[in-house]
Amino acid sequence: MRIFLGFDDTDDHDSAMGTGRLVREFGCQLPEGYTLAGIVRHQLPRLEEIPFTSNNSSACAIIDMDDDCSPDMLRDLAVKHLEAHCAPGSDPGLCLAAEADVVPAMVEFGQKATGHRLTQKEAMETARSIQLYGLGGTNDGIIGALAAVGLTRLGWCGRFIEFGRLRDLPADMHVHDLNDIGVSVVSVDRDPLVPLPGDVVTNAVWIRPSLWDGKPVLQVRNVEHGVWAPAHSKRGKHKDKARRDKPASTLSGRTQ
Repeated sequence: MRIFLGFDDTDDHDSAMGTGRLVREFGCQLPEGYTLAGIVRHQLPRLEEIPFTSNNSSACAIIDMDDDCSPDMLRDLAVKHLEAHCAPGSDPGLCLAAEADVVPAMVEFGQKATGHRLTQKEAMETARSIQLYGLGGTNDGIIGALAAVGLTRLGWCGRFIEFGRLRDLPADMHVHDLNDIGVSVVSVDRDPLVPLPGDVVTNAVWIRPSLWDGKPVLQVRNVEHGVWAPAHSKRGKHKDKARRDKPASTLSGRTQ
């Protein structure tokens, strides 16, 4: 069974570990029977009316679970990890759903979350058939956590921050090296050619394939004949690290 596990709002402006890294570390600690298929980062809007720490991103871990394993055990492990590593003052949310249980309304919720402010009430109403938990502070993280699950199920949004041996690949490689680990390579030039297996991908010191059609796809641009470079590079750290004002904490337990 494939499980989507959404996380959001786990840090504050002083945190050494953002949500993406927190989820990556969780994925590295999965017990036998649970296999990390990938982690997708999703961008949510940086709007004045939406409280967020710095980048307003959430993350979804894609986990393949053996038939004799329990989703509830996975949830308990995630809750324990969040309780141990979330920053004081954060508003963490957790969403767990089997891939088959992510219905169109949840996908639509994720799509809306990329352009508008949504509410906890809307999140809870949308997620009635799956597991959604607020784990501290205002519990606002349930919004981004559900959005991460919906957008991952959509399959056309976000980028992989963890996938197989992605972080062990060299800076210069061949297209077939990416194909071998399950990453497709697609040109996004105006008049694109097809990156061939023997072509070179250069300057790939930081690659985060996009989630396209439910699969990891590296977007590249042509440098010269037979040579490609990633279309997107790592951006500088967000300059505005000040946390947006949030309402006073009113809830501390789980919301389901």
